[in-house]
Amino acid sequence: MSTAETDAQIINADMPDVPPQSPSKINLKDYKKPSFDVETVDLNIKLFEGFAQVDSTLKMVRQAAGDIVLFGEALELLAISMNGETLTAEQYQQDADKLTISNAPDEVVLEIQVRICPQTNTALEGLYMAGSGDDTMFVTQCEPEGFRKITFYPDRPDVLAIFTTRLEADKRYPTLLANGNLVESGELADAPDRHYAIWHDPTNKPSYLFACVVADLDVLTDSYTTSEGRDVKLEVYAKSADIDKCDVGMQALKDAMEWDEVNYGRPYDLDRYMIVAVSQFNMGAMENKGLNIFNTACVLSSPETTTDSRSFSVKAIIAHEYFHNWTGNRITCRDWFQLCLKEGFTVYRDQSFSADQQSRAVQRIDDVATLRAHQFAEDAGPLAHPVRPESFVEINNFYTTTVYEKGAEIVRMIANTLGPDDFRKGTDEYFRRYDGQAVTVEDFLSALSITDSKIENFIDWYRQPGTPVVSGHQSYDSAAQTITITLSQQTRRVSGFDAPKPLPIPVATALFDQDSGDIIAERILLLDQATQSFTFENVSSEPVVSLLRDFSAPVQLNYDYQDEDLAFLLKHETNGFNRWQVTQMLVNRILLQGQGLKSSPDVYLSALAQTLPELAIEDAMLAARLLDIPSAQELASAIHKDYDPALVKSQREGLYQLVADSLKDQWAALYKQLPMQSYEDSPEARGTRALRNVVLDMALTAKIEDAAVWAQQQYDNASCMTERFGALKVMVNHQVANADAYLADFYERFNGNDLVIDLWFSVQASADTVTADAIKSLIAHTDFDWNTPNRVRSVISAFTSQPTALWTAEGLSLYTGVIKKLDDANPVLASRLLQVLARWNTLAESHRQMAHDQLLELQQQVSSKHVLESLNSVLGAASE
Repeated sequence: MSTAETDAQIINADMPDVPPQSPSKINLKDYKKPSFDVETVDLNIKLFEGFAQVDSTLKMVRQAAGDIVLFGEALELLAISMNGETLTAEQYQQDADKLTISNAPDEVVLEIQVRICPQTNTALEGLYMAGSGDDTMFVTQCEPEGFRKITFYPDRPDVLAIFTTRLEADKRYPTLLANGNLVESGELADAPDRHYAIWHDPTNKPSYLFACVVADLDVLTDSYTTSEGRDVKLEVYAKSADIDKCDVGMQALKDAMEWDEVNYGRPYDLDRYMIVAVSQFNMGAMENKGLNIFNTACVLSSPETTTDSRSFSVKAIIAHEYFHNWTGNRITCRDWFQLCLKEGFTVYRDQSFSADQQSRAVQRIDDVATLRAHQFAEDAGPLAHPVRPESFVEINNFYTTTVYEKGAEIVRMIANTLGPDDFRKGTDEYFRRYDGQAVTVEDFLSALSITDSKIENFIDWYRQPGTPVVSGHQSYDSAAQTITITLSQQTRRVSGFDAPKPLPIPVATALFDQDSGDIIAERILLLDQATQSFTFENVSSEPVVSLLRDFSAPVQLNYDYQDEDLAFLLKHETNGFNRWQVTQMLVNRILLQGQGLKSSPDVYLSALAQTLPELAIEDAMLAARLLDIPSAQELASAIHKDYDPALVKSQREGLYQLVADSLKDQWAALYKQLPMQSYEDSPEARGTRALRNVVLDMALTAKIEDAAVWAQQQYDNASCMTERFGALKVMVNHQVANADAYLADFYERFNGNDLVIDLWFSVQASADTVTADAIKSLIAHTDFDWNTPNRVRSVISAFTSQPTALWTAEGLSLYTGVIKKLDDANPVLASRLLQVLARWNTLAESHRQMAHDQLLELQQQVSSKHVLESLNSVLGAASE
């Protein structure tokens, strides 16, 4: 047994014998401000072999009647004093998750000493050890409630304080980082093999933004001069083997800093901005003030090891975390129910930044595809919740696409309703009013409504769950030369919530002349009643109507289109996103005929054949996206009962085969039109690579004789990971004769590079022919690591992309077994994996009863509040 495990046993043995309490639900309506505020925090974190000692000094001031309540979990309390006097056990009350002091004076200085064991912290919250051997490092993750695993503290987002942090460790960890600016460092006089660093953050921040790192890392440095003339030192820290993969992230950081100054007038406010790459991390990244902690998958990038999509995601996530400096850090959430306030606004900002880095149409396609595939499914199932939840047991369960992506869509609707100038006035007012405060959604809307009071009506989007369905038809009056568009909205009622009310839905609309294909009228129709009619005048002939342009609202559209109308729009729409949207409508009509939709594939195939050759030259990335067919998961979200995974897969593959066969004569010409060239990171080059990979897959599907050779040559001669992995993926999925040899080559070529080996795992776990036994073999592989979320997701999450394998007795037993295993070690990850099973109740009876039985069995085997809250909601679907 290791020293760390022994020390952990000692710590646990010394902790008070407190019976566990059943987790209680926390309600938004019960919010009360804390009795005491914290003005300053002095932390002294000393890291030793097997444990850490944390000394904290809190200067506190009363702001309301009540006790001092300090949250704390898995802490061994060594000492506590108030205003210089040691407190006895009778002077405070300690239970499993908090420490309470009654009858405290109005001004208090608390000194607390605790012992923790980061070496055995597998939950990856609070202070924990990541890696092993020479790669060992100690890092923090405090959002949402991880700081209470470091020391006792009023760990809530509306308590803002100024932090000074001293770190002490053995010199084998030369990198000692914390929030703010470095004020002092050196070695200990009485222990020359140890050293320390003191960091001071001059800005008030909540405890969830605290961060520290103790490690041995290399650093890439650069600088940026803000619009206010501040010289900011930029640093990206990573293992020495990865430091050459940090340039993309560094450039993205500088681009984001400039973009925020230009578009929002927000310069950076500290002298240093640091990013640290960590391999074992539950999240994508964390915006801790001045010291961002990043999952390696979200910061490391190089052409040889990173696909284009992942590299572009790195840029977006770097920007997202930087933008949080204002929308999340300087203005933060009053409580965790307001999570959408910082995340929705910041996602909208990073999407806007990304749109300026590539085709705006393609960026919008990416945003909406994610929303439809994941958030719409969430809204359609038992995990549906408002963008601002009304209650929770475990806030970690609400880091969802509803909070993030739907939250961003609400901000987008407001921005489009106001227009660029008034939206900028509103955001300037928001920053002016609330800088340095913890606020609510109502505060946000109040600031944005300074030029239009109706903006405050968007509050219902935050309160009401479910995806509205907008239906409509048109009526043309040739005598009056008017066209009237009648729209209605309906949202399903979610159990536990009031009946839905009409929401303000901006429907961007254009009228196209049927003869010329030109736009003859354009405007936003604000649908804010159950049913409304809108009339356009001076329309000389009946036009083709394009609705929900640029996806102006997060709704499902059910308009009385003819297939020929959609084919017309595919040809004449001036916006690339709208062209993609009509192809998706045509595809859904073909694939979801059992859900009341019906369409022949002929119009769709003809429209593709006419559009693709020219578009491949003009915009290769958009051409690749026009060939999108919704995933099996997205199609399943539209099926509300008797879902048969095998039938959906068969129908989807049948349409894909039909597209490949009908355009068979085009694939060879297109592939030759897209030759491999030396690597370039530009929108045009990324588009060429994306379309080449799609065409290669289509050619193999159409059984073109030379397609397998093309794939092998592309793999062998690849200039970047997008080309090599694209070729490997199609060879695996199409079971090309020597696919196993190429898999082996890929592994040997990149063995030791964790992120690339994640791809090696995922391409096998998501293969069209994957089975539960294949997943078991991957889990048994020596490189599989239960303690690394990236590796777990590369296998387990990839497996869910094949519902026909997941929704079998063997597949579901394996999947629930994974959740059970992770429930104790990493409940955050376990709960997120569980949520994939939310729509089990829509399965056909033969599958549904089996799924229900396995979920009930799992309910008896798990204990974390994270998993139990999600599981209870998932099982609640049985009663809906």
